[in-house]
Amino acid sequence: MTTYLLQRLMILIATLVLASVVIFAVLDILPGNAAQTMLGASATPQTVAALAHKLGLDQPAPLRYGEWISGLVRGNLGRSYAYHSSIAALISASLKISGPLALLAMVIAATVALVAGMAAAARHGKASDGAIMMASQIGLAVPNFWFGIMLVLVFAVNWRLLPSGGFPGWTPDPLRAFSALILPALALGLVQAAILTRVTRSALLDVLHEDYIRTARAKGLTPQAIIRRHALPNAMIPILTIMGLQLANLVAGAVVVENVFSLPGLGRLIFQSISNRDTPVVADCVLLLVAIVIGVNFLVDLACAMIDPRLRMQP
Repeated sequence: MTTYLLQRLMILIATLVLASVVIFAVLDILPGNAAQTMLGASATPQTVAALAHKLGLDQPAPLRYGEWISGLVRGNLGRSYAYHSSIAALISASLKISGPLALLAMVIAATVALVAGMAAAARHGKASDGAIMMASQIGLAVPNFWFGIMLVLVFAVNWRLLPSGGFPGWTPDPLRAFSALILPALALGLVQAAILTRVTRSALLDVLHEDYIRTARAKGLTPQAIIRRHALPNAMIPILTIMGLQLANLVAGAVVVENVFSLPGLGRLIFQSISNRDTPVVADCVLLLVAIVIGVNFLVDLACAMIDPRLRMQP
């Protein structure tokens, strides 16, 4: 297990280093000038050059990359060009919204998908199986931003049960803040549940043909007990893999939904920073998202190794 863990850690670190190089290179070659964006189109070339020198934009690319990485290692993420504040504070404030939103959406997706996938596998070939698969196909086809608009129309405009958008903050009223995340979490989670439902059903159907499942049937266990106690634990590796990818995607891919519901989360921060040519914020946020994806996949690998010891024996 120690060798397996060290191998995964080395892959994680190497991937992060490579990702940082790619992120810096892509942002560095993009057209435009942050100093020009900050000063406006009417600024003189001398003023733009002076501001670029002050921000260090005229330094060689390797030197700027080294300063960026050394700052990250020290925990200094730098300052935003557009917001004139610490990038760490901006990201922290955004994660207080995007983090709970992604977790709530993942709970919704996992709960719906596991229940629906187990029901479809237990009734394979029957009308209920077809109905679940049809519903999941519709979920795959529906964009989450359109689904979010429909949720606002029904639950906020017509029934007035939940807020239509905005975020009041966690400190004054946590219950009200949580209610502001329900509709966007449903818009994200139910669409992801459609994917996970099909994966769960397929993984369970593959396992249900194994010999030990026939033995369980011969012992008189009910189909629900066979799936819950025998099939599901042995089908968890592909399910956990997809869940890990979805959790990372929910944090990284909520840009449109956060804009639909006017949530000041990480996705909206990245979108506004790109518009303002605020490259330090974009670089730190994208690298954070990459780290989240890699970290979640690392945890999924460990969970799969705990479930299936054969994975720990692989070179």
